[in-house]
Amino acid sequence: MNRDDYQTGVILVVVAAIFWSCMGLAIRMVPDAGTWAIMFWRSFGTVLVLGCFVGWRSGWNLFSAIKGVGLAGVIGGLGLVAAYGGAIYAIQATTIANAVFLFAASPFLTALLGWLLLREPVRRATWAAIAVAGIGMLIMVREGLSTGALAGNLAALGSALGFAAFTVTLRWGRLADMLPAVILGGLFAMAVAAIVIWINGQPLMLPPRDLAITLAMGVILLGCGMTLYTMGSRAVPAAELALLAMVEVMLAPLWVWLLLGETASATTFIGGSIVLLAVVLNALTGIRRRSARIA
Repeated sequence: MNRDDYQTGVILVVVAAIFWSCMGLAIRMVPDAGTWAIMFWRSFGTVLVLGCFVGWRSGWNLFSAIKGVGLAGVIGGLGLVAAYGGAIYAIQATTIANAVFLFAASPFLTALLGWLLLREPVRRATWAAIAVAGIGMLIMVREGLSTGALAGNLAALGSALGFAAFTVTLRWGRLADMLPAVILGGLFAMAVAAIVIWINGQPLMLPPRDLAITLAMGVILLGCGMTLYTMGSRAVPAAELALLAMVEVMLAPLWVWLLLGETASATTFIGGSIVLLAVVLNALTGIRRRSARIA
């Protein structure tokens, strides 16, 4: 990997994080749309974009690319259903700041699942970071209990756990390319959302404006974001990816504050700051360990 590849990778990952940071704002712009309708149409847009990209990259043999992910990709795709549904509901039920700070716990949940299920070793620094992050999450969840936003907080943690499960299954299956599994996740999410909407007798179609915004979430924010992140992550070490992903966590509350005037409580920012500190310290120790190994 040369310096130009690394710099390009950093730019791609940061742009992806900026795209993702707008997701909460976009969901706030469709306040009357239900969780399941948003998940269906957003997933439709994501599948459309990623399907075209993976198809182009595989010589338009998309079915073989998806089939190649095997059982690991199927289980990982199911994990994404929980990640998608939990994230949408959390953003609707609590503040953007609260939701994204809890989403940031995903790397630690990934480490725990990897340790439990795959027997992957966990560094001492990561164990310490998990303990620190746990304090921050406890602060935010306890506040949710007192403010009536507990369901939203638990949904955010469920979303983080779903994405952690997705990541662990990719490691288990030793899949170098996550995008076909993401396509499966989008298809599963569409199926689950359609079934829930049908059982509850809810409308699948949205007003034209809401439908356009929801499709844009899938096509631009999630679909293009995933494509850019995948391309950039090939040239950026994993520990540094965790740091660059903090761009999403920092910007998401900023957009809704600037454009919608949404704020969060001091307790939310205290707990969130503790979680972010744990993530940053864990990433920095990972970078230092990698540099020492290379030296």
